[in-house]
Amino acid sequence: MNPLVSCQLDYKFYDDTCPSLTKIVRLGVWSAVANETRMAASLLRLHFHDCLVNGCDASVLLDDTSTTKGEKNALPNRNSARGFEVIDNIKANVEKACPSIVSCADILTLAARDAVFLAGGPFWPVPLGRRDSLTASESAANQQLSSPIEPLENIIGKFTSKGLDIQDVVVLSGGHTIGFAQCSTFKTRLFNFSSTGQPDPALDASFLESLQSICPNQVDSDTNLAPLDSATTYRFDNAYYTNLLNNSGLLQSDQALTGDNRTASTVLNYSKYPYLFNKDFGASMVNMASLGVLTGKDGEIRKNCRVVN
Repeated sequence: MNPLVSCQLDYKFYDDTCPSLTKIVRLGVWSAVANETRMAASLLRLHFHDCLVNGCDASVLLDDTSTTKGEKNALPNRNSARGFEVIDNIKANVEKACPSIVSCADILTLAARDAVFLAGGPFWPVPLGRRDSLTASESAANQQLSSPIEPLENIIGKFTSKGLDIQDVVVLSGGHTIGFAQCSTFKTRLFNFSSTGQPDPALDASFLESLQSICPNQVDSDTNLAPLDSATTYRFDNAYYTNLLNNSGLLQSDQALTGDNRTASTVLNYSKYPYLFNKDFGASMVNMASLGVLTGKDGEIRKNCRVVN
């Protein structure tokens, strides 16, 4: 187990103070995903975007105030981060059962784990005891979150600066086995790659054609959605890696994993061994969910995830 986890967080943290916690979260995620299948991916992404900006502290859930600009309107989140109401709903039910005990950061961590499991992915134990931040930062989100058109080198740098490694980059990118991306995030690959006036030569021809029909070369298609994994769009599996080997990765940052000798062999392994991917995904999620956590007397337990107490 990651030593960072063992000294600060604890698998039994709420066993005495909120024994019904995992049931309440699972039910909340289940009903949200039953209502809209895509929500599983949205909750996973919300947890990523929380943890990769100053740690897993529920800062992404804070609304802007008159004095602070939070993370919801940062470029990587604006008009794309979603699932806030699902977390609000779960938090309200947890507050009824165990008032002022469970942090929003822990609820989001559990919700992401349950979302993956409900989509057909692995289940992994989650150590708990995170506390909620008192601040959020739009500029930190803009700087620390990766962009789909950023070079792989930069993305690896952002992960390693936080204590994650190259394997974490490859395995956590596999979260793109579910969910959708807006056309604006990959449209240059379809029509004007690297200002050539041509499509990205790395794109499979029939995949390119299908994407051009979803995202015609006009501004009003920018918010149209394409599945990140066109093979098994709603199932959490290892098809993402097979797609990459078939030149059918949607985002430039996904496809780049096959073109770098530090990452390509791992892509190949995960495409062949789904069990290995599932096991490693759970381990990397625990690593990521231990980044920069507030524990003990730091931070607070928010009563409402959108506002500081």
